[in-house]
Amino acid sequence: MENKMQFYNTLSKKVEKFIPNEDGKVAMYTCGPTVYHFAHIGNLRSYIMEDLLEKTLRYVGYDVKRVMNITDVGHLSSDADTGEDKMLKGAKREKKSVMEIAKFYTDAFFADCAKLNIKTPDVVEPATNCITEFIATIEKLIETGFAYEAGGNIYFDTSKLQEYYVFSNQNEKELLVGVREDVEEDENKRNKSDFVLWFTKSKFDDQELKWESPWGIGYPGWHIECSCISMKHLGEYMDIHCGGIDNIFPHHTNEIAQSEAVLGHKWCNYWFHVHHLNDKAGKMSKSKGDFLTVSLLESKGYNPLVYRFFCLQSHYRKPLEFSYEVLDNMTSTYEKLVKRISTLKKEGKIDQEKFAQYREQFEAALSNDLNSSMAITVLYDMLKADISDATKYALAESFDEVLSINLTTAVQAETTDTGVDAEMEAYILEKIEERKAAKKEKNFARADEIRNELLEKGIIIEDTREGVKWKKA
Repeated sequence: MENKMQFYNTLSKKVEKFIPNEDGKVAMYTCGPTVYHFAHIGNLRSYIMEDLLEKTLRYVGYDVKRVMNITDVGHLSSDADTGEDKMLKGAKREKKSVMEIAKFYTDAFFADCAKLNIKTPDVVEPATNCITEFIATIEKLIETGFAYEAGGNIYFDTSKLQEYYVFSNQNEKELLVGVREDVEEDENKRNKSDFVLWFTKSKFDDQELKWESPWGIGYPGWHIECSCISMKHLGEYMDIHCGGIDNIFPHHTNEIAQSEAVLGHKWCNYWFHVHHLNDKAGKMSKSKGDFLTVSLLESKGYNPLVYRFFCLQSHYRKPLEFSYEVLDNMTSTYEKLVKRISTLKKEGKIDQEKFAQYREQFEAALSNDLNSSMAITVLYDMLKADISDATKYALAESFDEVLSINLTTAVQAETTDTGVDAEMEAYILEKIEERKAAKKEKNFARADEIRNELLEKGIIIEDTREGVKWKKA
């Protein structure tokens, strides 16, 4: 198939043309949630942008198989294999079993995804389903000399690799994220960068989930899970591996190390990472205590799809700063957009030439390193263009296969509580924006004309400190 898709590959550190291993088919993997608490909206930004990538690939003609894990065991509070197990921490906090915690927060995660129109991956596999695969892979790593036993645990030996720090030229000390000074260093390791493949009863004796293994009763390390789950469902070759930039080191670095050690060849060609969502205090995280969730946004009256729309306005490789003020502005922008689309008359002939022209522009924006903000600009340009309503409506429906913000279903063209129908309301809002632009250009005569035009239609506008308000005369 003709290929226009290109995006930034963290492994090569450049924007690359996307060429899958098999023509027309894409093997894609997403690091899923550790289900010990609700996902905060910073986590969900990554899933929104990964969803956008998958839908773009499908939109331009690829057959995508996407796999995601659920981490319900083995993820420690430090990504460097130290500290308390996150699942155990959640169970203690809520006085429930680990599996009760896992079930509750897995369901909550997918409920949030549904509210954000994030498609459920084709395969979702909990880590606890794959203990047999983890053990078999670790046994192979021991046999080939890439893993060793020490202090009851099994470690991957990074010194056996030609290159370990594949994503960065930084040194080892700079890359060790998430390690607190109060966490004791693991003295069992031969090398500081070695990581745990399997914990036994010699560590974390209060761990609730344990399994029999050739090395004693224990449980898997976090990193081995994604390698095994992806290979189980996608085979030995993967096209795209996704995650937040937090996952680059050590998680994705360790995944590459163990996977390629087992397979004996390159494992994944393209690595797609989404940048942080920040607030004014910095990066959002659960450790801050009161963190922002989809449910919290809903309780404050926000539509979750406005948050998705907000994320789409920014590039996935740039930090994005959240504030309620920005979300208020985004709510207004989104409501105007869907109201404008709701006024389009669906009946009539679709201009196939114009449809193809705007669809090509939309595809080109997304194919250029997933430029979602440019894709939204194409949407606005299309709505302003001199083409039939039927063509505009068909394009809005088409674009929403990827944007997934309910462009054609959010508002029905019916009488609203403002006392005017949606078409009239869209006209009023358009005139208010036109008047605002006229005032900015100091064209006060035109601003007065617009006020009078609205008054003739029975609409009074009033300038207030909160902005322009309107009502029926």
